[in-house]
This record gives sequence, structure tokens and C-alpha cells, in this order.
Amino acid sequence: MSLRVVVVDDSGFFRRRIVEILNADVGIEVVGTAANGQEAIEVVKHLNPDVVTMDIEMPVMDGITAVRRIMAESPRPILMFSTLTTEGAKATLDALDAGAMDFLPKRFSEMAKDEDSAKILLRRRVRALGRTRFTRPTAPAPLDRPAPTGATPPTAPARAAVAPRLSPSATPLNSLRAVLIGTSTGGPVALQEVLKGLPKSFPLPIILVQHMPASFTPAFAERLNNLCQIDVKEAASGDVLKPGSALLAPGGVQLILEGGAQPRVRIEESPPGTIYKPSVDITFRSAAAALRSQVLAVVLTGMGADGREGARELKANGAHVWAQDAASCVVFGMPAAVIDAGLADQILPLKEVGPALVKGFC
Repeated sequence: MSLRVVVVDDSGFFRRRIVEILNADVGIEVVGTAANGQEAIEVVKHLNPDVVTMDIEMPVMDGITAVRRIMAESPRPILMFSTLTTEGAKATLDALDAGAMDFLPKRFSEMAKDEDSAKILLRRRVRALGRTRFTRPTAPAPLDRPAPTGATPPTAPARAAVAPRLSPSATPLNSLRAVLIGTSTGGPVALQEVLKGLPKSFPLPIILVQHMPASFTPAFAERLNNLCQIDVKEAASGDVLKPGSALLAPGGVQLILEGGAQPRVRIEESPPGTIYKPSVDITFRSAAAALRSQVLAVVLTGMGADGREGARELKANGAHVWAQDAASCVVFGMPAAVIDAGLADQILPLKEVGPALVKGFC
């Protein structure tokens, strides 16, 4: 059965373009369109699509208001189209807070290096969101014991994972020097959920790696800083890791951890061929080299497998790795990759990640 999609945009040209791109995928069918948020609410009620694509700025009713109404009345995955500007970033973050699950740049040239790649990315994102369900079981995983190596969370499909050889024992939590958190699709809301529960006195520095455009990360860091008790800022080269502070990797580049008596970060351009900018794998690998076992790496919701190979290097050095469970993920891709590789010491629902950090370190 094809994935049913409704496309919402006030531009007739853009609507037709998105319809054409999505309908070119045999697994996707655009079943309706709307020219503003008010129309979108009615069309969604009538057609009951699996996914909605939504513009932000529209007449009659804007996209953020429409998202809020749809998520209150008939919730389903919504993909926002955004401009890569400061104002566009703030509006997109507002839309994610309202319940939208993902976003893409409205200009295809900002989405991928060529138009064909952009079309593939759009279809892939829609298909991933189409697999999201809103009626998931929420039984929490236990916090007081690690998940068995290679274990699959109760809500995930069975997998035949082969556990790698790991170090015989991990470094005690009370001797760690940093917490690293990597995420992608669904990450902005997930990071807010995790960080807002941490006290200002949280004793470790935190490094955040969120797949996000360069124009979005300053606004996102500012938003997190306003919402949280800990300090949050966009990272810059030379920033020192401080307890009770979080550094957000800037978009479009890579965050590298440097060791020593006072660990700090370095921001550098991406190696040729790098897909993710910033990349969780690159930051995790640098942490494995700089801090060895004295790290807790947390992999949250996201598409793909970024973070798995970096987690493997950290784990081989005796570091701790936690992963978000399937039931609470927007897209169970990145955490699934870590879990399937047998790298997760803990598999936690999103709402328990923050309390587990407080319990482990405060």
C-alpha cells in the first residue's frame, strides 16, 4: 500500500513540484493538496493522510498554527519546508515545538548538491516519517541494570545482531569527564526534553551534535539556553569544556574534541565526501582519542546510522553508550544502529534520559 501524503503550500508552482517529485516514487501517493493552513486542517480530516508536508508562511492561517491544530485534532507526521535564514530557523523551531517532526530547506539547492539528490532526500524523509506511529507502547526500560549485549528493546522488531568484542569493564560513571549526545530527525525536541531537567550544578560538560544547517544552530543554541538551567552555546574553536555547560556543534562543519588537563573543542571543515555536517561519528571518534574511556555517549532519535562507528570506538576504549528506545523515537534509525551493533549499555525512553543523567552524576 502506498504512503498517502497531503502537500500544503500557498505557491501553486511549489505544490505541483512537490506532488510531481513524490508521485514519482511508486511507494508514495499524493492524495490531496491545500493552499493555506485552514484548508490543510480540513483536507487532513477528510483524507486522513500518513504524512503532511507543510509550508510555514501562508495566508489565512500560517503553517505553525496549522501544525498545532492538526497535532491536537488528528496527529500525524508533518514535514516542514523552511527558508535557511535566521527568521526561518526560529519559525522552524517553533513548528517543531508545535509538533512537526522534521524539516527541509525550501530551496532545493540548499537541500543537496544537485536536484536529483534533493529529490531522493525528500522522498526518503517522507518515507521515514510515514513509518512513524503515534500509538506506541511506552513501557520504560529499567534504569538500574545495563541492557544485555546485543539486546533489542521490547518495542522494536527482532533483529539478528552480532555483538562485537567489547572492553571487559566500563569506566565508573563518577570518573567520567564529558557527556556527548548525538541526534538527527526529532532531535531538537528530544534535546529540549533531556536538557531541561538537568540542574545548573550538573557536574559534567555536555557536547551536542544535531544534524542541522549552519543558519539554524545559533538560534537553536539560544533557544536551548533560554529553556534550560545549564548554559548552552554554539561551540567555537578554543571553547573549554566546563561543568554545567553544553556546547552545540555548529552546522556545516565538524566539532573535534581535544584532550589534556583542560579539554576543549576545535571546529574544522569536513573531510571530502562527508555526508553529515556536523557528524556524530566524527565527534565521537575524536572523543575516543582525546578522552578514551571517560565519556558517556548518548544516541537519540534520528535517521540513518551516524554515531554507530564512533560509539564502537568509544566502547572499545571502555566508555559508556546509551541509546533511546524505539517507542519514543521519531525515527528509530541512529539508536537502532547502535543497539543492533551490541554497543548500548542502556536503552532508555526519551523521558528517562534526563533523570538517568541526574541520577548517575548528581
